[in-house]
Amino acid sequence: MKISIITVTYNSALTLRDTMDSVLAQTYPNIEYILVDGASKDGTVDIIREYEPRFEGRMRWVSEKDKGLYDAMNKGIRMATGDVVGIINSDDFYHRTDVIGRVAEAFSDVEVQAVYGDIRFVNPDNLDKTVRYYSSKNFSVKRFRYGFMPAHPTFFTYRRFFEEYGYYKTYFRSAADYDLLKRFLAANHLKSKYINM
Repeated sequence: MKISIITVTYNSALTLRDTMDSVLAQTYPNIEYILVDGASKDGTVDIIREYEPRFEGRMRWVSEKDKGLYDAMNKGIRMATGDVVGIINSDDFYHRTDVIGRVAEAFSDVEVQAVYGDIRFVNPDNLDKTVRYYSSKNFSVKRFRYGFMPAHPTFFTYRRFFEEYGYYKTYFRSAADYDLLKRFLAANHLKSKYINM
């Protein structure tokens, strides 16, 4: 199973190396990495070019103006060729080397259509220090009505579901992730699984 990981960037030079290093460190071999840059001016594209050879043909990227974060995410999903798609933000990183392996293992159950996990917010001056922990463990569809959703950066699902149920709605300025998860998990009842990432 090929898993496509998408990172959207705009002037992300300060944090992008940590993100890319954590993707490179994943032990799961069948990863496609997609970078969608919004025409950065701070050296982000230089970092992307620097790292590209390290992915040994498993990375594709584009740098051009877009219509915002969710438009760029949609662009990345459309570029993806993997069976499963997930997003890692340009200021996030996987804190373990087996995260994508655990995602792939969860999808080995043919009934599982989406997975999600927890995220840690860390101190930028000490990446080992957790300042907030967001757990998706107790998520249920009923909790959408209270604004609770699984942690979006941990959400993985089959690429085909974006074609079936729609992409991120770009007219939402900050809630397109909530809208998409609600459409996928509540309205269309994808069978999801919480995993310890």
